[in-house]
Amino acid sequence: MRDIRKINKVSVDGFSLDLESFAAVARGFARVELAQSAKEALERSRALIEKIAEEKRVAYGITTGFGDFASVAVPEEMTNQLSTNLVLSHCVGTGDPYRRDQVRGMMLLRANALCAGISGVRPVIVTMLLDMLNKGVTPVVPQKGSLGASGDLAPLSHMGLVLLGLGEAEYEGRVMPGKEAMDLAGIPTLKSLAAKEGLGITNGTCAMTSVGALNLYDTLNAALTADLTASMTLTALAGQLNAYQERVHTARGQKGQIKTAANIRRLTEGSEILEKAQGARVQDAYALRCVPQVHGAVRDALEFVREKIEIELNAVTDNPLIFPEDEEVVSGGNFHGEPIAIPCDLLGIACSELASISERRTERMVNAALSNGLTPFLTTEPGVNSGFMIVQYSAASMASENKVLAHPACVDSIPSSANQEDFVSMGTTAARKAGWILENTRSVLAYELLTACQAIDIRRLKNDFGQGLSPVVQKVYDRVRREVPFYDKDREMVPDIKAVEALVRSGELLDIVHEFFEDME
Repeated sequence: MRDIRKINKVSVDGFSLDLESFAAVARGFARVELAQSAKEALERSRALIEKIAEEKRVAYGITTGFGDFASVAVPEEMTNQLSTNLVLSHCVGTGDPYRRDQVRGMMLLRANALCAGISGVRPVIVTMLLDMLNKGVTPVVPQKGSLGASGDLAPLSHMGLVLLGLGEAEYEGRVMPGKEAMDLAGIPTLKSLAAKEGLGITNGTCAMTSVGALNLYDTLNAALTADLTASMTLTALAGQLNAYQERVHTARGQKGQIKTAANIRRLTEGSEILEKAQGARVQDAYALRCVPQVHGAVRDALEFVREKIEIELNAVTDNPLIFPEDEEVVSGGNFHGEPIAIPCDLLGIACSELASISERRTERMVNAALSNGLTPFLTTEPGVNSGFMIVQYSAASMASENKVLAHPACVDSIPSSANQEDFVSMGTTAARKAGWILENTRSVLAYELLTACQAIDIRRLKNDFGQGLSPVVQKVYDRVRREVPFYDKDREMVPDIKAVEALVRSGELLDIVHEFFEDME
């Protein structure tokens, strides 16, 4: 992946967003600019909306009500109120608010979708969203309340409130009324929305896609972190490298498996401990021997998710769509979240597998019957000290919790809007749930990393296979040991666990990996 810290500016045109440029704006505060082509497209589609309203044509959401009210005509003089009421009436979300980067992602995606020029909103809607991104005004959007069909109606309505000077927003680290935030940032608010703009703002998959895209970005990093922790565990357990030979994996041909095996070979190259340990056993247990197959399958799943997410980053997902070339207004179902719901469920399933096999590797290090000669629970004074016994318990708890969370949300549906909207995706739930799994998984990987460093120290004390680590593993080990010293006896572990979790989440360990292998993913 490209380093989002090096992306300073992103041009929004409706077609060009990729995962890294999206994350650079949502999380890295890269500046956003409106492409000239997008401005022209917005103006063309808006002119058609105004013509339709003036001619009193029957067009869903422009001169009619919404959902089951599609058959109710709305007079021309009320079309602006219709759009405004849509946002007001749909602000029914609840629960904790989305993170700032997730809401910034929603705003970026809504602006980008509108830039395709087939939604019919005024250019001012897009320029306001971009101004809010560039000046740091972030609406407060509750997480719960979307079915993931007809778009993310409740979340995007809360986002749209701030355009009207309503709702709440965060600005310069403080939550305040939306109007106050916009005034402080110097962004004029709207008195009302115009015809079709309520749908243009609220009808879309932007919440689930934003949450899913950021979770995907972090899970891709977690996959490489898992390769790193596995390499350290392999070293600590004096693992056998024959299972990682390139020819073994090319014989099967699975791309993710081939990449993972190559990563492990590179990460462990130059390890004295591993070189001397070869031949100590015929083969290792699956948690070591099958890392390429398991991590590789995860990588292949993530590539599928990335393909679908990047399509959706540039998707037009509102309804109806306006086609200026023949002046047709077409009611469709692009707001339906199923194309994102299934990938987000797969994202959670794949991420949970990283945690499950990581926990098994941790168990092998602390279990003297499985650790190839390490001390029970990695203690130097067993009995008096419990060592890393309960570290494995906690990792097992989170890995098992992931198995519950990995149940697909998309297989559920519940009808809404008087059965007009009778099959929904639950895609927003799938995206949010993948994030919970990700957080557990990163903690499980941190536990493995902490355990592996202790196990490496025990292996070195035994000196049965020498002392030397590979250069990259040595540097990662040194970084961990700057925060967490060796456990010669039991002590409070909470500060150490928090420190290692922070290292895993910060990406600093992957920066070390990329110092040695710039192209490793």
